[in-house]
Amino acid sequence: MKPTDMDKEGTELTEETEHMIEKNGAKETENVVSAGDTKEMRAVILSGFGGLNKLRVTKKAMPEPQEGEVKIRVKACGLNFLDLMVRQGNIDNPPKTPLVPGFECSGIVEAMGENTKGFEIGDRVMAFVNYNAWAEVVCTPLDYVYNMPDDMTFPEAAAFSMNFVAAYMMLFEVANLREGMSVLVHSAGGGVGQAVAQLCATIPSVTVFGTASSFKHEAIKDSVTHLFDRNADYVQEVKKISPEGVDIVLDCLSGENTGKGLGLLRPLGTYILYGSSNMVTGETKSFFSLAKSWWQVEKVNPIKLYEENKVIAGFSLLNLLFKQGRCGQVKTVVEKLFSLYNQKKIKPVVDSLWALEEVKEAMQRIHDRGNIGKLILDVEKSPTPLMASDSTETSEAGEEEEEHEGDSDNKERMPFIQ
Repeated sequence: MKPTDMDKEGTELTEETEHMIEKNGAKETENVVSAGDTKEMRAVILSGFGGLNKLRVTKKAMPEPQEGEVKIRVKACGLNFLDLMVRQGNIDNPPKTPLVPGFECSGIVEAMGENTKGFEIGDRVMAFVNYNAWAEVVCTPLDYVYNMPDDMTFPEAAAFSMNFVAAYMMLFEVANLREGMSVLVHSAGGGVGQAVAQLCATIPSVTVFGTASSFKHEAIKDSVTHLFDRNADYVQEVKKISPEGVDIVLDCLSGENTGKGLGLLRPLGTYILYGSSNMVTGETKSFFSLAKSWWQVEKVNPIKLYEENKVIAGFSLLNLLFKQGRCGQVKTVVEKLFSLYNQKKIKPVVDSLWALEEVKEAMQRIHDRGNIGKLILDVEKSPTPLMASDSTETSEAGEEEEEHEGDSDNKERMPFIQ
């Protein structure tokens, strides 16, 4: 794209955002007059599947709690790699649009539906939400809501739920992590990667092998025993240190990495697939490069698993919660994690805070793998005026769909949980 075109597009984006802010600001001013009658809220709307231009912040009807639900005034929301896949429609059975994205949030209890016990108005809570999290108000069944520890901030809570619960359940409930074991985790600088590293540190003598983009190494080197550049031949690097391989592989990449991960497992080792960040296309990936990656996957041979004493597993936290009804099991995990937090053994890593109106820029950052830890949408944060050279939407304008050699040197494939 020519610089003049980018300037023009950037200016249009600025005007559009300023208009949106003025429009929302005007409505908020009007609502002050009759605050008690306010029935609208700001929310991020995904109008259709595709690029960043499918996202916008607008006013919509405020939900009211049904029986067994808790109404939460949202303070912060988590942004995950899965949200990029949802935006592009690259998930099984995508919901109908328009929709409000987001699966986790933190905030204050504002009201409760009938037969809802265990919470009081004013409680500080974090919650899982089956979509609709990126809004000023959400309603979700009480089974998905948890009282926050006193010392935990709202951004920390929004960074905590999905990443730490997924990391804990994969390590301890699927793979049975014990003293002296070794773990390989990809995207060690991401939200799940950092949660895995912290949880491994709570068990004596656990060796953590991690892959991450080289520019993140300085920031995360203390959390990982052995850190490798994600573009290096990590299989050979691991074998130099541990010729027998590792006990646990946590794979958020899939594609060709599936065979590599299984190959690195020791006898009685566990390989867990919990993501497929190669599925994201558009900004830097095309469906062609995606298919090329999957062509390199070898079929898993059950007889070989039996002969080599290896375990292969999959993990999806949201399916566990919303499709398979394991709320009680997840609640037990959350309580254990809160105990570790209160003992100061774990702490969510927050990369940056973004206003709802900055959701496009936040998504671009997570796509570019520029973050260390979790990106958070701060509902009360005022948006920063866009720079004229901003390229939030230009990368998806369709002019550069194919990923070129070297394009991903600074980009880490971040995990998601589906």
